[in-house]
Amino acid sequence: MHELNYEAPTSLDQAISVLAAAGENGRMLAGGTDLIIQMRAGVRQPGQVIDAKKIPELQALSFDAQTGLQLGAARACCDIIADATVQQHYPGLAEAAALIGSDQILARASVGGNVCNGSPAADTTPALIALGAVCQIAGPNGTREVAVEDFVTAPGQTVLAPNELLVAFQIPAPQGSADCYQRFIPRNEMDIAVVGVGSCVALDGDTCTAARIGLGAVAARPLLAKEAGDSLVGKTLDDAAIDAAAQLAQQAASPISDMRGTAEFRTHLVGVLTRRTLKEAAARAR
Repeated sequence: MHELNYEAPTSLDQAISVLAAAGENGRMLAGGTDLIIQMRAGVRQPGQVIDAKKIPELQALSFDAQTGLQLGAARACCDIIADATVQQHYPGLAEAAALIGSDQILARASVGGNVCNGSPAADTTPALIALGAVCQIAGPNGTREVAVEDFVTAPGQTVLAPNELLVAFQIPAPQGSADCYQRFIPRNEMDIAVVGVGSCVALDGDTCTAARIGLGAVAARPLLAKEAGDSLVGKTLDDAAIDAAAQLAQQAASPISDMRGTAEFRTHLVGVLTRRTLKEAAARAR
């Protein structure tokens, strides 16, 4: 690894100041489970690393029945997985966070870091998309909000300017809704998703009032399968409606073939996992 400067600011303003001064040479460190590996491999070589773990806003984990969940970008995954409120109201998010790595990794890794890494195959991004999460971003020019589905722009790239950082996610409160995340991997654990799907549905009796489906590892960035989710609104979530939504989700995907799976296989998996996650999310909502 090359020589670098390290700072661990204790306030958001201090972090923004250090990051702005570093410019293109700066990099936020939420947990380091991706960044340190990339630095060792020479993929990234920042001259300034800013540790986010001591910034209160980036450590937030609070729930309000009206506004929903405020999740700091640097809060460790192990805290999220163990949180009873997350388990109750956002089980799909807990499922996705639990898949990021081993227990040791989960003690450091964060959902914010997972999203900011910009991987099309990230597990938490489709789960957050399904939940309608919004990214809260801060920089020298103030704050702004971006929907999670618009945050990653290409592999390894996001909407963040060099002098901006992801502060937190605001996740809407469930209104008769529940979510689910599932993925397919070749091994039993510790692998990258060949396909990942997050689904969230809201029910009024047997009628679907809202639905969102997030797809991972099937395009250059995580996707919101909007037409697939919209197709369920106003319908009973029976097999026919779910099958139709799964077909629309498949149409939204544009996977590639690589050493981990063909495009045809990935498209097939989108249908399978969309059906499974919709059925499970509906069961939880009921």
